[in-house]
Amino acid sequence: MGFKHELSQAIQVTVSGETGHVKGRAEYTTMNNQYYIHYLAADGRGADGWFGEDELSPAKEDGLVKE
Repeated sequence: MGFKHELSQAIQVTVSGETGHVKGRAEYTTMNNQYYIHYLAADGRGADGWFGEDELSPAKEDGLVKE
């Protein structure tokens, strides 16, 4: 199965609403695709982390989720 999100795509972490960009992605045989996201955390600091494909939504550059 292919990737749902592109490299450098603006992304929103669905559960928290934090926004960032896809910096990397990984494909596995036994689990869903993973994305390495650089995002602005709720406390205002920059953060990086791996998220499952089902935890992310596309976002506009202004941080609003696309409808």
